[in-house]
Amino acid sequence: MVDFEWYRSFAAIYKHNSVSEAAKARMMTQPAMSQHLAALEAEAGEPLFARTGRKIVPTERGKMLYSQVAPLVEGLEETAMSFRKAASPLLKTVRIGAAHEFFREAILPRITEFRANTVCSLGTAELLLELLREDKTDLIVTSKKIPVPGIEYEKLREERFVVIAPNGIEAPDEAGLKGRERWLARQDWLSYGLELPIIRRFWREHFRKRPQIHPIHVIPDLRMLLEAVEAGAGLTLMPTYLLEASPSGKVRAIYEDMSVRNELFFAYQSKNKNMPEIRDAMEIIRERRSEGRD
Repeated sequence: MVDFEWYRSFAAIYKHNSVSEAAKARMMTQPAMSQHLAALEAEAGEPLFARTGRKIVPTERGKMLYSQVAPLVEGLEETAMSFRKAASPLLKTVRIGAAHEFFREAILPRITEFRANTVCSLGTAELLLELLREDKTDLIVTSKKIPVPGIEYEKLREERFVVIAPNGIEAPDEAGLKGRERWLARQDWLSYGLELPIIRRFWREHFRKRPQIHPIHVIPDLRMLLEAVEAGAGLTLMPTYLLEASPSGKVRAIYEDMSVRNELFFAYQSKNKNMPEIRDAMEIIRERRSEGRD
């Protein structure tokens, strides 16, 4: 008689192309995972995977089985989650991580809409990912899609960054890239970090080289960066949604045709992908980000 757990293990192995990684994702031992696979292959009467070096790839029978099993496994897991949620009268807790600016703009204004208690962590993409790996957060919003076993990503949206300058600075009407680069390189720059995040990408995408600039101020907070530009401290790159949210009239975008786009992702542990509190939180955040902002 086929055990449902065999199918769950099979789906995890198929997804990770590895017995060991699937075992980590399901929090099982590797021998137990191998036993599930062996039992299912014995039931099928033929191999479901073929080994190629360190990875395993599905056979044609394995691909066929996965196409049939995956929707059923996900459906049953969702049903089990919903059943557990309905059976408990207690308000659940979801632990959310995000950058300070994103939390302030996208999550805080709608925090009363969450159908769960929230515990929030704020910090860099690297810090938030580490918290997620250590099971100290359930859901993070991150700009870095770093492959980590047991962690899954879903695209949230793109943000458009533009160069901004104080109103007192007039950018020459340069049509050519070389002229624009020379002028931009001569300006005072503010940066989110010493490694010039976003600025480095801006230079590479438009000028095909590394930026030869040194920021005069490094301020790891986008809102504070915006305030510094408003005070006349220099140029920086800023997401358009922050400019729209703070229409002070003291700064303006320059060379808007040379913007860069930055992707944002939801990240969560594979074992929690169908957790209702996580799905609810993602839907609320996703709605916020789609309300007419670029």
